[in-house]
Amino acid sequence: MKLAKHSNKDIASRELVLTKAVLSASDKLGINSTTLGKIIGLSAATISRMKKEGYSLKTDKKEYELGAEFVRLYRGIDSINGGDDTANQSWIKSNNTVLNGAPIDLIQKIRGLVHTIEYVDTFRAKI
Repeated sequence: MKLAKHSNKDIASRELVLTKAVLSASDKLGINSTTLGKIIGLSAATISRMKKEGYSLKTDKKEYELGAEFVRLYRGIDSINGGDDTANQSWIKSNNTVLNGAPIDLIQKIRGLVHTIEYVDTFRAKI
């Protein structure tokens, strides 16, 4: 099977769209630049450049994959809470006995991000 080739313009567009989605999700969840950097594997300075549109997540790097997973987590939380940003922020920062910690602390490690996404996906399946 032959893989489709994407133009540099297509790739740049996908990178920009995901970058904006990551920044929007972190803003709506009340997550600061330092913490977002830990979640997606970038420095706070790079996050600052992202906010100024001076840097986009690169499709060929782990930051892109982690950014996509972070947006997936946000969308899951948001759908459970009916789009209520206050409820989303409360959930991400509150201790969760099932997860054994506050999601905001857990998702700063890849294992914790994946586990938290799995938990949210399972909860969403019940809705």
